[in-house]
Order: sequence, then C-alpha cells, then structure tokens
Amino acid sequence: MPLTDKVCFDRVPPLDLRRPLAGRMVILGNGRTRAAFQIAKLWPNETTIRIRFIGGTAAQQALVKQHAVQWVAHANLKFVFGTASNSQVRVAFNDDGAWSYIGTDALGIPADQPTMNFGWLDEGVILHEFGHMLGMIHEHQNPQDNPIQWNKPVVNAALSGPPNFWDQQTIDHNMYAKYDVSQINGSDLDPTSVMLYSFPASWTLSGFHTDPNESLSAVDKAFAQRVYPRSVVPVGPVELSVFEGMTEANIGQPGEEDLYKFTARTAGRYTVETEGPTDLVMTLLGPGGGLVAQDDDSGVGRNPRIVSQLIPGSYTVQVRHYNAAGGTGRYAIKVSKG
Repeated sequence: MPLTDKVCFDRVPPLDLRRPLAGRMVILGNGRTRAAFQIAKLWPNETTIRIRFIGGTAAQQALVKQHAVQWVAHANLKFVFGTASNSQVRVAFNDDGAWSYIGTDALGIPADQPTMNFGWLDEGVILHEFGHMLGMIHEHQNPQDNPIQWNKPVVNAALSGPPNFWDQQTIDHNMYAKYDVSQINGSDLDPTSVMLYSFPASWTLSGFHTDPNESLSAVDKAFAQRVYPRSVVPVGPVELSVFEGMTEANIGQPGEEDLYKFTARTAGRYTVETEGPTDLVMTLLGPGGGLVAQDDDSGVGRNPRIVSQLIPGSYTVQVRHYNAAGGTGRYAIKVSKG
C-alpha cells in the first residue's frame, strides 16, 4: 500500500468483540524476522477456498485474481474464483475502506454478506487482505521488541478523516492495541512484511516509519509454507462416536493437523474436548462446512473444549498443535452430549 493514511482494519465477529485482543497467537521465525497468525483460525491444510465477487468491475476482479494467487504458490491451499453460492470468501468493492475477516472467521458470516472489501485496489492491499484471510494479523501489533511509539494526536486526526473515517474505538483496536507477549512465541517485527502498514514518520514520536510493502516478504512466504505445509498430509478424518470415551491420538510432526468426524443424531448440547499434556487448538465445522466454534484453552490445562448446541448432521473437528512450527505430542479426544 502506498505511503498514505489509507490503512485496512480487522473485521471482527460480534463474539470476538467481547474478548480481549490478546488472544492466543503464534509467531513464526527466528533471529530478527517473524510472521504472526491466529492459529485457531487457520483453514484446514489443503483446503479449496471458493471465492465469489460481490460487485466490482471486470478489471477490478481480474486484478484481485492476478495478485491473490501469489499466496498459494507457498501455502498448501487452492483458490477457486467463481459464482458458487456456498463460497467461503466473498469479495466486495464498496466505499467502506479495506478490510477482511481473519481466517476461518469468514465461515461464520451470512452467505449474502462480504467477508473482504477493497475500498481501493493495488497489489499491496490485495496481498494484505488475503493475508488476513489466511489467518495473518497486523504486523505492527506485535508486542515483541516493537519500536513503534505512536504520535496519537496525529494518527487520530489522520484516521478519523477521509478516506477511513474511523471512530476512536476502531483506531484504538487497529493501531494501538498489541497482543499479549505472554501469549506469543517470537522475535522482532518484520519491517518488510506485506502485513505491515505503510505510515509516515509524523505518525510516530521517534520518527520511525515504514516504506510501502507491495510484495510478499521472505518471512511472509515462510509463514505460508510453515502453517500450510505441502510435506504434511492431514491425518484423518477419523470417525468419533458420541459417548464412546476418549480416542488416543498424536501430533506426530510439526505442522500436522488431525481431522475427525462425528454425527449428531439428535439436536442438543454437545461437548468436544481433548485431554493430555499437549498444547492444542481446535476448530469445529458444521454439516455445510460452516464455522461452529474455535477454541484454545477452555479445557483442562492447555486443552481446547467446545460446548455448542448442534442440530442433527455430520460435523468435522480440526486439531492442531499451538506451536505449528515445532510442536508435537500425544493427546486424547472425545465427544459427549448432554
């Protein structure tokens, strides 16, 4: 994105608005480079993501298609642009700023509403918003050795006016809030990441500024390769029986994701949970592939636990290690009702 006050903002689901920003994050990399993503909101590896445009000119749509696919050169995902009514991602071109839901949050948005929007269009903003769609967060919100000291009166004045017209809550959430350092693994901010805003020296007290990042950095590419690896095939899906007790399992290699299926034969309150010493995150997908819930540490220790009212149908459970870069370990999983 050009050096300007045009900046994107995170579109946050209503439930997440009631949660602190400092959710569980993983920061990948070592030395002085890293990339940040919300692991609980990653797509299952090898997912085909269907993308439908809501409006826009033929030229605008072509530009999005041209640049967005740079991500799948590194991530083990597939983008299919079309008109399918069940597209997981819907792209609009409204005069509503640039924004995207993070990762699989898009699955919880009604099918007639956009999950991504381009109020302006160039290569940098396309890569940035599709980075959010893959699960990446804003680079400047990394708390680790972050040199940015905002000149808040200047930033507030710039972002409250055109072209953004943000209110103070939006500015605070997208500019000043940082993720809790106790809940991440990582090192310094990557100044070349496409997920870092371009902003002038006048926005900071120290004169720190960033140049336009119009292409994927080496760390951005490493992020895509590590969290959506081609060398790791998803395990499963393994069929789980409700009420049958724990099923023993193992994250055998870094980046592995384990998939499970179970059938809710009657409507009711179901619990899906893991046990054991391994730090896990879990996503529950519904009969149509829509997002039901995501969780990290609601269970015992570092185990995820999802409790939800379900209708009859077949459900998919995705389990990953919190540390996608290097985590392995044993665990057990079960589904119960009532």
